[in-house]
Amino acid sequence: MTANNPLDARHLSSASEALAQALELQGHPSYRLAFADSEFLMEDELRPVRLQLEYLKPQLILEQHKVKATVVVFGSARFSSPEQAALQLAHAQQQLKLSPDDASAQQALQHAKRQVRTSRYYVEAQRFAELVTRHSQQSPKSALMIISGGGPGVMEAANRGAYQAGGKSIGLNIVLPHEQRPNPYITPEFCFQFHYFAIRKMHFLQRARALVAFPGGFGTLDELFETLTLLQTGKASKVPVVLFDEQFWRKLINFDLLVEEGLISPQDLQLIHFVDSAEAAWQVICDSYQIPPV
Repeated sequence: MTANNPLDARHLSSASEALAQALELQGHPSYRLAFADSEFLMEDELRPVRLQLEYLKPQLILEQHKVKATVVVFGSARFSSPEQAALQLAHAQQQLKLSPDDASAQQALQHAKRQVRTSRYYVEAQRFAELVTRHSQQSPKSALMIISGGGPGVMEAANRGAYQAGGKSIGLNIVLPHEQRPNPYITPEFCFQFHYFAIRKMHFLQRARALVAFPGGFGTLDELFETLTLLQTGKASKVPVVLFDEQFWRKLINFDLLVEEGLISPQDLQLIHFVDSAEAAWQVICDSYQIPPV
């Protein structure tokens, strides 16, 4: 008989052959548990599931920690702290000395000067968060936790203020094409990352007892007007909306024109409170909820 004679073939498979076959099956993507298969979860058809998961993860964590009332702080990511602004100005001045006719150096100097001027928003946001957090530590029954978008600028200032007051704060970071890292002052267990803006904004407002908006760009305006729309239409309970720097906001948005043209009612303007200091912003919230001073 020859070696290829089927009568001479092994009747039962060897253990090594069986193991190789099992490993091949287990290594195939179809064998993975659905919830453990990251490639499967990234399919377009699984978007509803991802939306639900992105909502549930922060929701369950905040519930476990009994976080019930927050103060939302919105504002530009582009403002610098006074320390950063001073360094930028010194660098820009040095560069202009080396190249006095360089147009880019002149533009950098103007930008640095603006950063020094607008760093006051960082200072006030930090101060406001300190006020809220210190009160919450002294009066647990009316405790409020600061929540921000988790990034730099005003967001960093808010988380920093809570941190320096010895309290906790929340950061809702968002995945962007240009990477946005969470600032270092967010309480680690409350540092969340989102892909969907809609779910992120829902978490901003779900526990909000007040919203304080500092000057900002498209993102700040988007968040502000969605909040005002929900309050105006009764989709959310009334909470104070505090706009920091009345001159800026009235120059940016002609609220009176909206009333004059019949696009909003005069009563809608009662949703908004203008302030020019951290203390005034905190006072609006205290007055709204009859929070006694400590």
